[in-house]
Amino acid sequence: AAGTRSANGQAASAIGWREFFADPRLQRLIEIALNNNRDLRVAVLNIEASRAQYQITRAGLFPTLDGTGSGNIQRYPAGVSTTRQPLITRTYSVGLSASWELDLFGRVQSLKDQALAQYLSTSYARRATEISLVSQVADQYLTLLSTEDLLKVTENTLKTAQASYDLTKLQFDNGTGSELDLRQAQTVVEQALANQQAQARARAQAVNALVLLIGEPLPDDLPAGMSLDAQNLLTDVPAGLPSDLLTRRPDVMQAEQTLLAANANIGAARAAFFPRISLTAAFGTASPTLGGLFKAGTAAWSFAPQLTMPIFEGGQNIANLNLANVQKRIEIANYEKAIQSAFREVSDGLAARGTYDLQIAALERNEHAQQRRFDLSDLRYKNGVDSYLSVLTAQTDLYSAQQSLISARLARWTNLVDLYRALGGGW
Repeated sequence: AAGTRSANGQAASAIGWREFFADPRLQRLIEIALNNNRDLRVAVLNIEASRAQYQITRAGLFPTLDGTGSGNIQRYPAGVSTTRQPLITRTYSVGLSASWELDLFGRVQSLKDQALAQYLSTSYARRATEISLVSQVADQYLTLLSTEDLLKVTENTLKTAQASYDLTKLQFDNGTGSELDLRQAQTVVEQALANQQAQARARAQAVNALVLLIGEPLPDDLPAGMSLDAQNLLTDVPAGLPSDLLTRRPDVMQAEQTLLAANANIGAARAAFFPRISLTAAFGTASPTLGGLFKAGTAAWSFAPQLTMPIFEGGQNIANLNLANVQKRIEIANYEKAIQSAFREVSDGLAARGTYDLQIAALERNEHAQQRRFDLSDLRYKNGVDSYLSVLTAQTDLYSAQQSLISARLARWTNLVDLYRALGGGW
């Protein structure tokens, strides 16, 4: 992956969303979304929680050391005192106590490995959430651009249809045109007006969806954006991408770490069958007076090794081990599924990518031809050579061609966004 170069000479693995999404307006919207999105906040908090859990588990590998201090005063009545007099005793002590579990069978180490893998898994989950959010904002922004283009061509169609209707009505009023031509012109106007309202509604809904994604209203100071037909709206995918790029996908890496965590859990479950050895020691001083705590002859110590051996636990350890093995097999299946899904998504994206350029080029030629056809039909009608039906048909076909071209452009860009997501946020 590191050897692959993009058009500007960057290492492919260094391409981030700012380099991929070249539109300044889209870059700003993505930046806002990353700052505001609640799912991303939760993912970051999950990382912090997993990091803390890893640190807690890792601490089990080291001895614990505590400082202790105590004072004890007791009074014995005369009836139980050896001197037959009331007796008061005082004992003061200070010292250090330490305890440590000898991890001879890897129980604590396995738990530490499991916590580390879970921590890494949550960090990859955050990255996957980020890539998904960036892709969703880009998709919705492209959808907004397409609705604006569709609204524009619809308004142009309405304007042209209205002009044709006005001319046809004038001819009808003067007795030189037929009512059939008038009604045909009227149907084009009414249909264009209905389409205009539908496209205006679609644009408003696209704006609302984008606002929801970024978490705030669209700012008034957004930089100028690019049009849907811009050639450099997004960075194209370079040729010759290695297949091992898929191992960089956050969801694949997350599945891998989850599998490692499940494997480490087996080690911890297996270690539960063996003895647990703990060493506890204390050293300090003890004296009947506070002033004598640090004098010679007041030292006190204790050493208490402990061995705990499982004898009968009702099959709990065996059940835990079986559960850990089943969980590992589940995570193996999930990992295989993640790899297969990654290959499928990239293969589909690359297969589609190779067709869009030729499709769009053909649709652009078709649009130009339909525009010329409409102009000629309109000219022939105005000169009395042809009926209005030919104008109506040409105008309908032109509008359809314009819609198809916009849809293909949108599909081409969303395909690149899908590839960006499928390749793990870059290449």
